[in-house]
Amino acid sequence: MRKNGLKKIIKEGGVAANGWLSIPSSFSAEIVANCGFDAVTVDLQHGMIDFSQALTMFQAISTTNATPLGRPTSSSAVEIMRLLDAGAYGVICPQVDTAEIARTVVSACRYPPVGTRSFGPPRGVLYGGADYYPNANDEILAIVMIESRQAVENLDEILDVEGIDGIYIGPNDLSLSFGGGPGCFPEGEIGETIELIRKRAADRGIFSGIYCADVDMCIKRIDQGFQLVNVGNDAAALKVSYLTQIDRIKTKTMSAGANTETSNCGY
Repeated sequence: MRKNGLKKIIKEGGVAANGWLSIPSSFSAEIVANCGFDAVTVDLQHGMIDFSQALTMFQAISTTNATPLGRPTSSSAVEIMRLLDAGAYGVICPQVDTAEIARTVVSACRYPPVGTRSFGPPRGVLYGGADYYPNANDEILAIVMIESRQAVENLDEILDVEGIDGIYIGPNDLSLSFGGGPGCFPEGEIGETIELIRKRAADRGIFSGIYCADVDMCIKRIDQGFQLVNVGNDAAALKVSYLTQIDRIKTKTMSAGANTETSNCGY
């Protein structure tokens, strides 16, 4: 079976850069995956993506060395299994607020007798190889999102669920659940809570990832000890790039207009 490159990086103590896709386009996915990311996540929860679009995006990612991941709309076992069958080599499941939900996620990622994943991975075998079935339990990553006050209150019970490979913090929803607003929060109450989550996961040998809005925040989180970070998402990157370029163009045209007006004043 094709090895999970992301899992290898994490296991060796490295840090992985994760691309994040919200635009429903295989071409966009192919562009992002060719940028050198260690993993690329297809986001069905907040991205504008349905399953059929996700499938073509996994196919595009698979032309590169990036590990394909999926974020389902929920921690539904059926949806998790379907994304894995489509070729995802791991899932980042949202709103894992209890140990029971965490067990559902892990079980959906593992074939019996370890879990309850149903067999029938048409594209999983195509991407992973003919020996997919006997090795999938060792390669597929089960990553749960900690992003609420309830999840923090149940943190120890969640982290004690056998089979969790990693946790992924959603700082925006975490802050909202504590009565704040969206943001990355390197400091303050939410910052302290984020560090608490990371440390308790690390104490159990579970790697931690976190959603970041930009490169500066990624660097701060890496220094903090996180092993999986992402630089915003594709839609945000597209917007920021165009805003920067348009700002330069507008600045130039306004300057040219001012010069023209000044030059005409003498006539």
